[in-house]
Amino acid sequence: MSGTVLVTGGTGFVAGWCIVELLEQGYDVRTTVRGASREEAVLTAVSSAVDPAGRLSFAVADLTSDEGWAEAVEGCEYVLHVASPLGADAPKDPDALIAPARDGALRVLRAATDAGVRRVVMTSACAAANPPLATPDSVSDETRWTDTDDPTLTAYRKSKAVAEQAAWNHMRDHEGPTTLATVLPGAVFGPLLDAANRGSVQVIERLLSGRMPGTPRIGFEVVDVRDLADIHVRAMTSPQAAGQRFIAVGDFLWMSEIAQELRGALGDAAGKVPTRKLPDFAVRLLARFDPGVRAVAPYLGRKHLHSADKARRTLSWQPRPAAETLADCARSLAAHQVV
Repeated sequence: MSGTVLVTGGTGFVAGWCIVELLEQGYDVRTTVRGASREEAVLTAVSSAVDPAGRLSFAVADLTSDEGWAEAVEGCEYVLHVASPLGADAPKDPDALIAPARDGALRVLRAATDAGVRRVVMTSACAAANPPLATPDSVSDETRWTDTDDPTLTAYRKSKAVAEQAAWNHMRDHEGPTTLATVLPGAVFGPLLDAANRGSVQVIERLLSGRMPGTPRIGFEVVDVRDLADIHVRAMTSPQAAGQRFIAVGDFLWMSEIAQELRGALGDAAGKVPTRKLPDFAVRLLARFDPGVRAVAPYLGRKHLHSADKARRTLSWQPRPAAETLADCARSLAAHQVV
């Protein structure tokens, strides 16, 4: 392969693996960091999986500022907009998370369309394709859009839906050569490139470290971070992907099943993984005091699934089994001495 691809947010868990996948496929990669001091950490992390061989470069740009984005996209054929603004899922002011996600996506898109890149692939989330929380268990596809006026939405979930809608609205008014595709992952697990950027892997970390007294009745649609990087590149190059959304999920597992998989894969090394299930009332009680628990409590017992049939059919994408992802994730956490 040839050409340069910009990956936003190079210090991130998903972005790191996107960089690895692109380098393995022969692309030159430029990635954004919020400061030049972060470049060495990204290079070290990526080098643990692939030799960059002089094909990884950096640009300083921040999603909260217009500065640097025109230079970042200059000469690039494609853009993978993977970066998300930093912040808690339950901030006192939800707009502190929502506005930067929306405005950051638009900054990247404006720079990309102005530069005439071929395609932007934006990382959204299944949270942008959810039915109302109170509805019965369901299976959604890419035609589903989350109602951003739903008062039960957490700031994170709303930010994903608002940012993706803003991106598509921007592209509807664009008449140039640039096309957009979006990828909507579930819960992203898998091996780490470094210990500093663990993303949603912190769920597995909490189980392995014994910091959870039991498993709440919360479920996850697991996707491996390596498979997520793969679908981004497929969506980047496939002619059929232009103007399309793609859900990226694998197996659905309740947290108790994740705990069971970890104990089965790691044996004695998973001795701190809880064996008992937390009753719903205990989780709701804890939610009164813990904002993080409060954010997930409404999802107790819910099984709103998403179909990845479109990605399989259009992109020939095939996620690996969740058991493999979880085992590799846990071993990686141990290797990086996180647990």
